[in-house]
Amino acid sequence: MSNSASRNPADRRIFLRTTLDLGDVLLHPWGRGDAESETMLDGLIAAAGDPLIALWNPLATADRRDALTWLESRDGDWDRGAGAFFAVLNAVDGVLLGSVTLRWVDRADGLAMIGYWTLPAARGRGVATRAVRAVTDWAFRTAGARRIEIAHAVDNEASCRVAHHCGYLPEGTLRDSHRFGDGAYHDEHLHARLATDPGPAGPTGEPKAC
Repeated sequence: MSNSASRNPADRRIFLRTTLDLGDVLLHPWGRGDAESETMLDGLIAAAGDPLIALWNPLATADRRDALTWLESRDGDWDRGAGAFFAVLNAVDGVLLGSVTLRWVDRADGLAMIGYWTLPAARGRGVATRAVRAVTDWAFRTAGARRIEIAHAVDNEASCRVAHHCGYLPEGTLRDSHRFGDGAYHDEHLHARLATDPGPAGPTGEPKAC
């Protein structure tokens, strides 16, 4: 490697496959190996059919063939170090609880964006908050992320609570920013956390209005 390449920040900003152990919850890298698990495939199909996920985080995993294609795509992004995709699993039985996705927006600048969803059985238990905190800390610590953003529809109050609880500060409203699962453009709230920001206080943080 040349000296100029070794000094390029983007060369050090690579998401490497890892499993994050939160005790009762595991964050497992999505990939083609999950195709061998009936539980994982059934979980992806169930997620695609959930009304809230279909609205705010649509998934092209309505059947097993689609789910396999989706898993292949996640593997490709891991291979390139361009994205980190974690299945959130119950550590005891491996049942799928949700997912956290982290992608580079501007790799050279250290700017990334994080997204997340949970299945109904995991909602209201702090699972999304714990998972997003863990992935955020991991990205700052191991991949040289400088700034991570969350953008969620204004009406998605649950996602807003997770952002606040994870220390992502509100920065404004993006008008007609993204077309969601209902086919309409929605305003989004933008939150961000910097690597230099203090971590959120307490196990889940204090609830705040979005």
